[in-house]
Amino acid sequence: MPQPAPLFLSLVSPPALLPVHHHPRPPQALTLPPPVASTRKGAALPACAVASPRHSDYFDPRAPPPPRGDGGYGRAPNGAQDGRVFTSYSIYKGKAALSFDPRPPQFVPLDSGAYKVAKEGFVLLQFAPAVATRQYDWTRKQVFSLSVWEIGTLLTLGPTDSCEFFHDPFKGRSEEGKVRKVLKVEPTPDGNGRFFNLSVQNRLINVDESIYIPITKGEFSVIVSTFNYIIPHLMGWSTFASSIKPEESRTYSRPQSTSEYEWRR
Repeated sequence: MPQPAPLFLSLVSPPALLPVHHHPRPPQALTLPPPVASTRKGAALPACAVASPRHSDYFDPRAPPPPRGDGGYGRAPNGAQDGRVFTSYSIYKGKAALSFDPRPPQFVPLDSGAYKVAKEGFVLLQFAPAVATRQYDWTRKQVFSLSVWEIGTLLTLGPTDSCEFFHDPFKGRSEEGKVRKVLKVEPTPDGNGRFFNLSVQNRLINVDESIYIPITKGEFSVIVSTFNYIIPHLMGWSTFASSIKPEESRTYSRPQSTSEYEWRR
């Protein structure tokens, strides 16, 4: 008979403990999620905050991510729809640093529900002068945006070729001619690399500055490879290719093997 008593007491003890465990949990459940949510939002903000000051002062390069089927470009790797991904290729030398930052194209919706590329993407070049050994002043940076065709020009350069691009950020506006930017890319004297030289004349803030940086043959090879990869993304072609669905295409009937049917659909 002494044995049932402990069994009865052990059954009663859990109900007495349940209120003890359940009572403190609701406050924890209510207080813990907000810091997690704020941490996630805070994690996105620094990415934008770091990238935003490095944008040009004369245009807003921010653009909505591709509508769908972008193959991950412009979106967070965890699949978050509101996440943005910023990436760059940076080169650091004794007198300056140079970063290559891609910017995605801008899409606009059509009445049919489809999307169209409203503006092609570009690669933003950012030059920062050195202020000490391995220290660069990004607050004094100068920027230059490379369009798709300008990127193509760089890709066609031979070992001894050079090119020059001129930009007026205010072209077609009342401030036209007050800011002049010239980017020169030319081979180094030894032929083993290239010089990237950006000259900026800004009469709005009385700035006349020239920043140049030598690029080795290996570094330029990385630039060429990266440019070849990113061009379809800047044009929106990768988004188009990712959005193709075989089940939505029209039924294909094999035409007769005569020349008159070659261009018929």
